[in-house]
Amino acid sequence: MSVKLELQTSRSNNGTHESKTVSLSHLKTMGSPVDIEFNDLTYSIPTSRKGSKILLNSVSGQFKSGELTGILGPSGAGKSTLLNILAGYKIIGNLAGHISVNGRPRDVEYFKKMSCYIMQEDLLQPWLTVYEAMHFAVDLKLGHISRTAKLTVIEEILDVLRLNRARDTTSEHLSGGERKRLSIALELVNNPPVIFLDEPTTGLDEISAAQCTELLKYLARLGRTVICSLHTPSASIFAKFDHVYVIADGQCVYRSTVDNLVPFVRQIGIECPQYHNPADFVIDVAAGEYGIEWRNRMMNAVNKEFPIVPIPPPKSHESQFGNKIRKVSWLDQFLVLSRRMMLQTYRNKNYMYLKISLHIFLGFIIGGLFLNVGNDGSKSLFNFGFCFACLIILLYVPMCPVLMNFPSEVQLIKREYFNMWYDLSPYYFAFTTVNIPVQISISSIYLSMVYVFTDQPLELFRCAMFFSTCFVCVFIAESMGLAIASTLNIVNGTFVGPALSVPLMLVAIQGLGEGTETLPIYRRLIMYLSYIRYGLEGLVTALYGYNREKLNCPASEIFCEFGAPRQILHSMQMEHVVFWVDFVALIIILIVLRIITFYLLRQRLKPNKTFQTIRLVGSLIKRHFNMDS
Repeated sequence: MSVKLELQTSRSNNGTHESKTVSLSHLKTMGSPVDIEFNDLTYSIPTSRKGSKILLNSVSGQFKSGELTGILGPSGAGKSTLLNILAGYKIIGNLAGHISVNGRPRDVEYFKKMSCYIMQEDLLQPWLTVYEAMHFAVDLKLGHISRTAKLTVIEEILDVLRLNRARDTTSEHLSGGERKRLSIALELVNNPPVIFLDEPTTGLDEISAAQCTELLKYLARLGRTVICSLHTPSASIFAKFDHVYVIADGQCVYRSTVDNLVPFVRQIGIECPQYHNPADFVIDVAAGEYGIEWRNRMMNAVNKEFPIVPIPPPKSHESQFGNKIRKVSWLDQFLVLSRRMMLQTYRNKNYMYLKISLHIFLGFIIGGLFLNVGNDGSKSLFNFGFCFACLIILLYVPMCPVLMNFPSEVQLIKREYFNMWYDLSPYYFAFTTVNIPVQISISSIYLSMVYVFTDQPLELFRCAMFFSTCFVCVFIAESMGLAIASTLNIVNGTFVGPALSVPLMLVAIQGLGEGTETLPIYRRLIMYLSYIRYGLEGLVTALYGYNREKLNCPASEIFCEFGAPRQILHSMQMEHVVFWVDFVALIIILIVLRIITFYLLRQRLKPNKTFQTIRLVGSLIKRHFNMDS
């Protein structure tokens, strides 16, 4: 199916608009039409004062296929709340009422497969050009079609949304309007039959907003259900909408066509001034600018003037189109996401240069502080301090950047995951796989420097044990950061992460230097709850275990107590430590932390009832403190 769409694209010298005709073969109807109906929808959230706040109060309405619907209302009226509930996004609170799709009760998970939600925030993957972002979106959503068809999809959407000139511009350098258009373009790739948009024209100039609205109207004409929340649209843009739904104080005050709006308010006794924007007028009335009584009259009259006729269910189940949505395989998702992450890592050169410089700087500092202590029997205790310092460096340096960056990444994941770009497991495996060589290569710079500067034994098996232990500790620290950042925001995460690290360091050094004195069992259990203890034992054993020869002692030292490696192991109560036991323990801790991180991330994207309750309690506490302040 090929359709031609005429859009206004630029101004000519005489001030008139020039039109451009675009042939669209991809943006066509997919599956059967979808009609949405909701009745007596009530939504409330608990407050810190042991009460509840009603955001939606028994609202009803219908959004039909083939119509471009705009949800209007003053700030705080409940526009975004209604949009979130209908889309099935981020609902935490008490919801009552009935939502049906094509006359049948809505199945939220099934409904998400046939819809997309374009949010108000322009959340875009960083370090990708417009064309690359579109290409990855097509690969993730339409992986089953040919490369030629994919390129056609990209070119058509970029052309319609006037993004061709910015096709080679990275998302960081896009203007506000271009970012908004790219957000819409990414979700148009798979032709969703239902499209929710939260203020899609915000940030766009008049021409771009008109083009965006014209495109949405065109998509609706092909049989889609297009629903937008709007913030003070212009008269020309408002006139393009087929259906208007106006909310005031959580209640519906109007639900019909644009043409019926002015006659409706005239019928209840208030006249829209001539040459006044009807959208601005109805919002002012809904906000109570002309008096609360006029808003109440609209609420009382809307059910009588515009009654809801129930949508009958289809006669057969064949109209369901979920079987026509071909999902990209797990392996293809993993490969596409891995390519995207590797490209982003390569593009973010300044960040990589900063991390490399930091590791080199720390290599000089730690190497200088513990210079030539590795083979000096009189400085064995200092060498033990070197091992502990390495673990501290490899705790904070991998963890802190994750605490600062990953919460923003989670917001991107939420948008793409909710709109069915990919499953969580291929994303998580891709993130883990791409990060492994990066962390190993950067950590190797620091470890190679300090290992040589401190004059550690240059034996291959000892080097391998030392480096491998440090690498596993790096990934454990990163996993801790990911687990925290998956749950908390940047501010709370950067506090909780270092705060949890301190007890890990303290309990790990219990019993050191106490000779043959045996620790109580409870202290030993607490000690081995810290992965740093396993890492410390592994590093010390790698350097002094396995029958290492006697260390060099300076002639000036009359008594060299720790010239024999076994003596320092005995003093630190590590004489009977087996390296491979500690190494396996570190691997187990790493695997457990990765599983916990995956679970926490899944609960962040799709929380169960327990996590919903925890999040609700947290929001109440936060709201309470905000009110007190």
